[in-house]
Amino acid sequence: MKCKRYLPPEQLQEFLSQFDAITKIIGFSVQNRPIKMLEIGSGPYKILIWSQMHGNESTTTKALLDLIPWFIDVNQEKLHSSFTLYIIPQLNPDGSLVYTRNNANNIDLNRDAIKMSQPESKALKFIYEKIKPNLCLNLHGQQTIYSAGKEGKSAILSFLAPAADLECSITPARRRSMGIISGIVKLLEKEISGSIGRYDETFNPNCVGDSFTQSGTPTILFEAGHVPDDYQREKTRLYIFEAFKALFISILQPNQAFEPKDYLSIPNNEIEFCDLILSGVNILVDGNEIKKQKIAIQYRETLIKDSVHFLPEMKAYGTELDLRAHKYTKLPASIQTSKIEFHDKELIKNRALINLLSLTN
Repeated sequence: MKCKRYLPPEQLQEFLSQFDAITKIIGFSVQNRPIKMLEIGSGPYKILIWSQMHGNESTTTKALLDLIPWFIDVNQEKLHSSFTLYIIPQLNPDGSLVYTRNNANNIDLNRDAIKMSQPESKALKFIYEKIKPNLCLNLHGQQTIYSAGKEGKSAILSFLAPAADLECSITPARRRSMGIISGIVKLLEKEISGSIGRYDETFNPNCVGDSFTQSGTPTILFEAGHVPDDYQREKTRLYIFEAFKALFISILQPNQAFEPKDYLSIPNNEIEFCDLILSGVNILVDGNEIKKQKIAIQYRETLIKDSVHFLPEMKAYGTELDLRAHKYTKLPASIQTSKIEFHDKELIKNRALINLLSLTN
């Protein structure tokens, strides 16, 4: 199923309708939209997978649209007899509809593990307690700003074995997650060498992954990152799909020689990128003209008429910048003499510049 960054519940339902026999409703959202789960396979190793608890992080959901028919295929008897997958493609359908991180009550579901204040959180916790999974996969998407290590490449994929305490102790559950992640990275490293990072492991008991790890269940956080020029994240989607395949191999063929240092050697995510650095710009700041500047631009994802647009936002300016960019451009001569007035952290309003820079669909 082809889809862009915007994947509303109705479009997802078109895909899920062909799997009604293995789909059930496990709860309802704030706005009474059904939260659906597919149960696939009959094996003893149970994996609970959920995506789009943040409604504007659709790439891993798109990858699930690849995983589901692939796993169901009749030639996957080994997987069918080894695993049972419990897949919640869209935990936050209300946020997915309007392309927002939070749910309809403006609550971040990944900060609701203790309060359990939201119906979506309660639905996930109910199914977690009911099936008692051997492994949880918490699927997310991350911004274009991350590199895989200091001065590294763009972080296309990032993983995390969530901590269970402030000391980030290597508990049995966390060690198991570390081992599986290390196996995934080893299998993918040749294909996307240097572009796999390790997400921030700061412990937060309000986060679902930390909470489940604390309860003794191995949990893995997936973060879908950025391939340069792939703003629809179709390439990243394929890499997430390959990571799912690698995960099954890593579980079925565990590395008996695994040590935590293998996981800890995965480079940390670092904030080093912006989307674009534009040079040769004359700007007005508080009425003062500053010539021949570089400006760092980050695209703000904005839903406009059922399509996600990428609107330019200034992040920094100067003759030299600390950030690296996914793309570098010199301002065309036709508008180079224009004075561009802006304020910090404000969307760029110069129409010629917007036409030049916007990545719209």
